[in-house]
Amino acid sequence: MLQPAASAERREAADAILDAAEAVFAEHGFAAATTRAIADLAKVNLALIHYYFRTKEQLFEAVFVRRSDEINDRRRVILAGLFSGAAAPALEQILVALLRPTIEVGRMSNGGGFDYARMVVNVASGHDERSTRLTGMQYNGIAREFIDAIQKVLPGITREMAVWSYMHAINIAMPLMARNVRPAVLSDGLCRDDDLDAVIDNAVTFIAAGIRALAVSHAVDEAGRPRPGNNGTPA
Repeated sequence: MLQPAASAERREAADAILDAAEAVFAEHGFAAATTRAIADLAKVNLALIHYYFRTKEQLFEAVFVRRSDEINDRRRVILAGLFSGAAAPALEQILVALLRPTIEVGRMSNGGGFDYARMVVNVASGHDERSTRLTGMQYNGIAREFIDAIQKVLPGITREMAVWSYMHAINIAMPLMARNVRPAVLSDGLCRDDDLDAVIDNAVTFIAAGIRALAVSHAVDEAGRPRPGNNGTPA
């Protein structure tokens, strides 16, 4: 049985490897990243990487899973809290639960979240087997929970439009995980990307307006028929 000190030492070594791998994978991508570079950055013996993670493939997956689990755990806690009361939450509250954990991880002060943000953008947009598998494994379940939530707070919205609503929200959120000086440049300093609450509030307002527009233009009644005035039907 491991002594507490030895166990803590192993956890520290594994965490150091994960942090270093996150940076190396973000900078070079999976194919060009080497376990030697990761070991050097983590300041550990190369053999430790194979001891803890066996292969580069499994190390990449462990890096991806670590942050995505953190994000999704927070999302589920917030979402459960929103539906714990008697009154249904507002659409904007659902969107904050979706966006804030993602954006906050990307802007972690230690810089690791920024590396993960670069990784997740590449994985989410990838069409290779690894990217498709990891995206599905880590994010399809939580995606369906938020799609269900959108339908609960906007009862007339179709499943199709609820899915598109989720996808549009994610496509807006992912670039916001990293600091961006361009808004300040374009606005001559009026837009502050370092004001996280303002960044999230603006994104939520924008996304909510689009979702409501989709809900109105594609609304159906209880029988699943288009409501009058939608999709070209007479009002």
